[in-house]
Amino acid sequence: MVGGSRRDFLKDAVCLPLLFAGSLRDPEFHPASDSGVSTDLPSYLRLHKRGELEKRAEELREIYRNCTLCPRDCRVDRTKGELGKCRASDKVKVSNAFAHFGEEPVLIGTRGSGTIFFSNCGLRCLYCQNADISLEGAGEEIADERLASIMVGLQRLGCHNINLVTPTHYVPSIVAALVPAVSAGLKIPLVYNTGGYEKADVLRRLDGVIDIYMPDFKYWDPAKAGQYSSEAYNYPHYAREAHQEMHRQVGVLQIDDRGVAVRGLLIRHLVLPQRVAGSRDVLRFIARELSRESYVNVMRQYRPEYDAPKHGEINRVITAAEFGEVMKWAREFGLHRFAR
Repeated sequence: MVGGSRRDFLKDAVCLPLLFAGSLRDPEFHPASDSGVSTDLPSYLRLHKRGELEKRAEELREIYRNCTLCPRDCRVDRTKGELGKCRASDKVKVSNAFAHFGEEPVLIGTRGSGTIFFSNCGLRCLYCQNADISLEGAGEEIADERLASIMVGLQRLGCHNINLVTPTHYVPSIVAALVPAVSAGLKIPLVYNTGGYEKADVLRRLDGVIDIYMPDFKYWDPAKAGQYSSEAYNYPHYAREAHQEMHRQVGVLQIDDRGVAVRGLLIRHLVLPQRVAGSRDVLRFIARELSRESYVNVMRQYRPEYDAPKHGEINRVITAAEFGEVMKWAREFGLHRFAR
């Protein structure tokens, strides 16, 4: 996940307390077309109907015992309190949940994106603008059933989607929470908002579960990935595979007549100073290996936070010329669907 800090997010948010105590089954909640809730059924409802969602949740839960959810392949037993690179246990940990109005317009629509910030992260970028959450683990451990009630609560607020921020290391818990959430009436799309450090074989287990994938593509150069994301030298390899698998599952971004995304791939690319991100190669890959119809958010809001000031190469904001150069490359490769 990239973007503004959590402090900035909360300026444009309607907060949902983590101690949300409403009944999971709410007889007064009746989604309607004028409530901002899509009447199109998301793909996970079909899996739930035939019992496949619960089956996948059980299979994924076993991965916690020998964790290989992300390319770190720590192989720790998280059910016994062993911690890998992400520092997460087998209990899902959440920092906050709210109706977010600071995301891409196609996600927020008129009612906001129902955003859930998960604590901890396996990528651990040293310039992370949400380091208190991702690196220091701020948040509260909750049961899967409580996560389900948060999802339903966000839908009750009228949000257009459930936006799962940094979900990779909690995939088993998220899928497990979907089972009671769907039984309680959840019926809006799921957004998988990730740093792009994903394993294709894990993503294949999410085929039919996730409606909208929103990955970052952070780096093209393995050396830069290793330097700035805690020795994740294999990031470019796995990011390419992940983007291809996501594209295979959901295709290019589809937007309904309200201007709200309902299915597909939305790619974020954060421009870094001194061409650190390898933007030219990243954008060429998107255009040639995925589609020139790909929906891309070329992001210019980088600022040196957390440990970034210790690294001169990235210890400044980007210039207008640097951002203009990247946008020029994007258009040269035929990309034309940009977030506004």
